[in-house]
Amino acid sequence: MRTYSAKTDEVTHKWFVVDVAGKILGRQATEIARILRGKNKPQFTPHADTGDFVVVINADKVQFTGKKWEKKKYYRHSGYVGGLKTVVASEMREKYPERIIRHAVQGMLPKNTLGRKLLKKLKIYVGSEHPHQAQQPTLLEI
Repeated sequence: MRTYSAKTDEVTHKWFVVDVAGKILGRQATEIARILRGKNKPQFTPHADTGDFVVVINADKVQFTGKKWEKKKYYRHSGYVGGLKTVVASEMREKYPERIIRHAVQGMLPKNTLGRKLLKKLKIYVGSEHPHQAQQPTLLEI
């Protein structure tokens, strides 16, 4: 017996559309990360890009459980002393709703060059329209 290792040229990448309107963020993010990583395929290889492309629509209509809209905070640092910036989730939803989903999915991907490559295959749009009709994406119900 030998362990199968997928090669980059023998993997076919499909396109999926995920509508997150009215759905809980964490549950959607885990499934999106799983598809980006390729763990839903039998030829999954941990060190290779075997995942698919994911188009997320209606990013502004995603939901949190509990009081997370008022209590959850997103942090970033400028690199200078005292440069910590804090944004509450409700403010982030008003200004940049696509960053909420990107941040959740990014935390579930590997923290290396493969993870950064996989994150580029995630396309997030605020409305229900997206410019990827030519790729003939499949609607994925999570």
